[in-house]
Amino acid sequence: MIKVRLKKKISNRIQNGHPWIFANEIQTVDGTVSGGEIVEVFTADNSFVGKGYINPKSQIMVRLLTRKKSDQVDKNFFLERIRKAWQYRQKLGYVENCRLIFGEADELPQLIIDKFNDYFVIQTLALGIDAWKESIVDALNQIFKPKGIFERNDVPVRELEGLAQQKGFLSEPFDTNIIINENGLKFHVDIANGQKTGYFLDQQDNRKAIQHIVKGADVLGAFCYTGTFEIHAAHYGAKQVLGLDISENACTQARKNASLNKYDDICK
Repeated sequence: MIKVRLKKKISNRIQNGHPWIFANEIQTVDGTVSGGEIVEVFTADNSFVGKGYINPKSQIMVRLLTRKKSDQVDKNFFLERIRKAWQYRQKLGYVENCRLIFGEADELPQLIIDKFNDYFVIQTLALGIDAWKESIVDALNQIFKPKGIFERNDVPVRELEGLAQQKGFLSEPFDTNIIINENGLKFHVDIANGQKTGYFLDQQDNRKAIQHIVKGADVLGAFCYTGTFEIHAAHYGAKQVLGLDISENACTQARKNASLNKYDDICK
């Protein structure tokens, strides 16, 4: 395996837990590497730091996957990382919808996986993780047996990694307009054409948290997108709610969501 050695002044930051190594922080690369290849990283004094994937075309040249020298980065590695993340979400009380993988926070840099009950949306935003996309899909099929998996890699950040923007099915085709449950409410989600992965699942705890401040209030929701915060406000007792967004499509979806939950008399 190719070895990457860090400059002396950088070693402490990486050893203290930062998972990114920039191109100008590397002293030497012992050999010729291909983009996406797994490499071992060492300090200037040859202490092992971790293993990660390398992309010579990216300013963030190495993204660390593990700090254990004994870890084999293979198909099973990704299976177990995803399984571990799901077990953790279940402990937190998530059973239907959640951000299953949140990149570096789940030790899978630049991988996003959103779970919409039986449907999954993934983003592989770096060359190194994109190379393992097939293994990631296999892991989801093995753990969850989902009804469908969709790729939302239509984001400009991929171009910084030398990757093309793309989106499409990673399973048999399915209706990408779905309805999910959240905090006793229902929401339409367009996972093929909505912003990012179609829905801001990472904000569901924040939406629940507003219940303590909106009862009896007049609520203004700026940048409402599909109205999720605004409908939660109505659900938690707001007197009236006004949502604003520059996108007419988003406003149309917000009105549909308000009607779906029978709050169209409160949410405007």
